[in-house]
Amino acid sequence: MLQENTRLQRIFREVLVLAMLVIGILAGRSTLADHYYVPSGSMEYTLVAGDRVFVDKRAYGFRVPFSTIEVTRGNPVRRGDIVIFDSPRDGKRLIKRIVAVGGDEVVIQDGHLAINGEWQAAAGNWDVEVMGGKDVHLNLADGGGPPLATTIAEGMVFAIGDHRGNSVDGRVFGAVAENEIYGRAVAIYYRRESGFGWREL
Repeated sequence: MLQENTRLQRIFREVLVLAMLVIGILAGRSTLADHYYVPSGSMEYTLVAGDRVFVDKRAYGFRVPFSTIEVTRGNPVRRGDIVIFDSPRDGKRLIKRIVAVGGDEVVIQDGHLAINGEWQAAAGNWDVEVMGGKDVHLNLADGGGPPLATTIAEGMVFAIGDHRGNSVDGRVFGAVAENEIYGRAVAIYYRRESGFGWREL
């Protein structure tokens, strides 16, 4: 009987340790870092369907695991950041590029973007926009998508896809609260054609 109790206690301890390990891993994915599978071509040419992306969930602050409650504040969301958030329309997890922040006046015409009256196109090339100091190569093969003229409220950010004619984004569901952004996409770590690697975004 004593031996049976000892065996049950050992099994219980092992199950408890395993459960704590699983909870720890899930908590880490919820608050520290995670990965994202790109399901569509809405962010071409930066991201293509099938890409696997490393996401830094500490970029904009540390949160209580499994919630959006902030413990510490991180960096503000910036224009050009590629971020993960849930669509306000249907709750679907999305990956898009932030093109405007609170207070910005946004105009989109034929897929081309103007912020506060300045077109973001690179000099001499309307198919490339400069955001966050980086060149963003747009996919305009399906046109530019719906036009837009709006001002972003404070505390909100505006996210759209680089494949302007094939992206359900802020032009459809509007701006997103900055504190609803889960994390920043840092790099592509896997692409079908070339396998594993590290391409910073």
